[in-house]
Amino acid sequence: MSVMGEGGSGAVPAGAGRGLLFRGRDVEELHALVSKRFAPHRLTVLDEHPVDGRFRCVHEGAVALYELGYGAEVDVTPGELPEFYNIHVPLAGDGIVTADGVALASVLSIVNPGQRLSMRWSGETLNRVLIIPRQTVDRALAVRLGELPSVPLHFAPVLDPRMGVVRAWLRVVRAFAEFADSGLAARSPLAVGHFEQLLVDGLLDAQPHRLSEAVAGRGPAVLPHAVRRAADFCAEHAHEPISVADMAVAARVSPRSLREGFRSHLATTPLAYLRRVRLDLARRDLLVIADGQALGTVTEVALRWGFAHLGRFTGHYRQTYGETPSQTLRGTGAVREPGAIHKTAAFQP
Repeated sequence: MSVMGEGGSGAVPAGAGRGLLFRGRDVEELHALVSKRFAPHRLTVLDEHPVDGRFRCVHEGAVALYELGYGAEVDVTPGELPEFYNIHVPLAGDGIVTADGVALASVLSIVNPGQRLSMRWSGETLNRVLIIPRQTVDRALAVRLGELPSVPLHFAPVLDPRMGVVRAWLRVVRAFAEFADSGLAARSPLAVGHFEQLLVDGLLDAQPHRLSEAVAGRGPAVLPHAVRRAADFCAEHAHEPISVADMAVAARVSPRSLREGFRSHLATTPLAYLRRVRLDLARRDLLVIADGQALGTVTEVALRWGFAHLGRFTGHYRQTYGETPSQTLRGTGAVREPGAIHKTAAFQP
């Protein structure tokens, strides 16, 4: 672990703000505080401008919420994340978030447990940072699925504010920050607990992940093991030419039983479920290309995810997302939120 940079005292002045942990130029102290609250990491100051950092704890509990800015251009490299989800909601500035060696299309992002994370922030950047322990997400999943998951749930890495459900969840984050800063939060721990649960359940329903179809809108539920095994198989092998028979083998049931299970518990068919998984992956790739983070065409993306008939691909895509793949690629579909992709000047969810 290394820290590069120097500055003055990091002492927090009296009355500087509720939950303020650090305000100042002592880069060593700021690094130590962030390491203690988040994870050990390497912090490198990239310019000659002295750090003018701000680190504030808005709330700690089943979900933790912080505000963090360095006041200088920095590289931050924690390496592999421990057992928590790291979510950045930018308030000002811009930067680059890299997960497992891939630069994400937006700093409005979620990095999963076990992924390798690195970040570069401009001097103007101020982020809200949510830390959600894996066990908190696991418990919420267990309520819906009937058992604890055996591996960490992986969310899609970029939160897309063009989607109404994501915008709604971001408004919950902002409302929670305002509530946590209020006197009512200290007087009503029960309300705090409800807010934390709302954030976790809302994230499960708003942000795509490999169990999205299984948990969407569900309270306590008992999803058959065979259906879960088939859903996991789809997520892991979406890039391969798999069939219902392959899914049935993975689920250890007959194709007929698998179809009945998907119809009864997910209100869809195995092939329709697989198609939605592939559509979500294709949309992810198109958004990355649209942001200039990769090269490719609609045809290449469609073929990559098993859509050999481009007309049918376009039809299913438009029906699902309200725009064509070409519109997504050109950024001319649904209206983009200010700062949603990479540049995040004064972004307010």
